[in-house]
Formats: sequence, structure tokens, C-alpha cells
Amino acid sequence: MLFNLLQAAVDTTALNQAATPEVQEKTLSLIDMATAGGWLMIVLLLLSVMAIYIFGSKWWMIRKASQLDKNFMKDIRDLIHDGKIKTATDLCQKYDSPIARLVEKGIERIGRPLQDIQTAVENMGNVEVARLEKGLAMLATISGGAPMIGFLGTVTGMIQAFFRMSTAGNNIDITLLSGGIYEAMVTTVGGLFVGIIAYFGYNYLSSQISNLVFKMESTTIEFIDMLHEPAGE
Repeated sequence: MLFNLLQAAVDTTALNQAATPEVQEKTLSLIDMATAGGWLMIVLLLLSVMAIYIFGSKWWMIRKASQLDKNFMKDIRDLIHDGKIKTATDLCQKYDSPIARLVEKGIERIGRPLQDIQTAVENMGNVEVARLEKGLAMLATISGGAPMIGFLGTVTGMIQAFFRMSTAGNNIDITLLSGGIYEAMVTTVGGLFVGIIAYFGYNYLSSQISNLVFKMESTTIEFIDMLHEPAGE
């Protein structure tokens, strides 16, 4: 009796499993998502490539600009006090750094009034800062513009979804609306993704440039003070 009940339960379970259709879980790849976003995803792709290029080039520039021998100013001081102006200039030219170029500009003005030297160094500093900050405005624009482009794609996608529903007549299906919303939201995700990358990249580069500008200002003060020192020190 017990065996028959167990056998009946097993048969019922097998019958239910056979009757129930197997549900296949669908996955969404990044390529499918990007394709569903429409032509605005191409714009966001171009903006992302531009943001990565600007970040990479500026990061490399700042990294090279920060590479300077810690004994650089000591060597410059010794050479200037020994009267080896040409050697000091050659030492500055060895480094591709805004700090070295500031000092070189000051060395070239040695013999003139200190005020003229300081003015020349400060003007050179302004040029170097502008050179370091070149491209950051575009990165900031991408960080703010990419999300807005994504929202634009969402709005246009929603308009298309509702338009398809209005023209469907009595054949309105829930998938008609859900598919349109899904396509519309893809551009929002893409825009936010590009905007976040550009935003963090912009703030990181800005902080690195601020640190480098502080070193340039400190070096300028040190160099002017050096020119006030007696040659025997």
C-alpha cells in the first residue's frame, strides 16, 4: 500500500514536470544593451573615447611634469653661486618639467632687477598652468553633457514608445510599452556611465594640477630668495 502511494507520487511529479514548459532565463549583454539604445549611444561612445584620451594624455603630462630630482634646487643654487650660469641653464633643460622651465626663465633674467626676474617667472608660470589645464574644460563638459544626452535619449525613446501604442489601436500589448521603456532607459545608463567617468577623471586631474601648481609657487619663492643670498653662502 505504501509502495503504491510512493509510486503514484513519483508518477505525478514526473507528469507535472513534463507538462510544465522549461523557462529559459534570458541574459542581457552590454552589446545588446548598447545596440538597443539607438544612435545616441554612438555619440556617448565617442564622448567616452574622448574622455579617456584626455584623461590619459593629461595624466601622463602631469606625471612627467612632477618628475624632478629632489636635489635640483640645491644644484641650481650651487651653480649660480659659482657663476656657472650656462651650466645651470643646461641642467634645467634636462627636465621636461614646468618647474625646471620656471627656473630656466629666471636664470635667463639674472643681472636684471629682481622685480623683472620675478615678473618673468610668474608670467612663465601662468603659461605653464594654462598648458596643464588645457583639455580639462572639455572633460568637465563631457561630465555634465553626457548624462543630459542620455536623458534626451530616454525622452525620445518614451515618445516613440507612446507613439507606437497610439497607433496600435486595439492591439495594445504590455510588451509594446515595456520594450520602448527598456530601450529608452539604456541611453540614461550610458550617459550616466560616461558622465561619472569624466567627472571623477576631471576632479582627479584638477587635484594633481593643484599640487603641481603649489610646487611651482614654492619653487618660485625659493628661487627669488636664492637670488637674495650672498654668493658666499
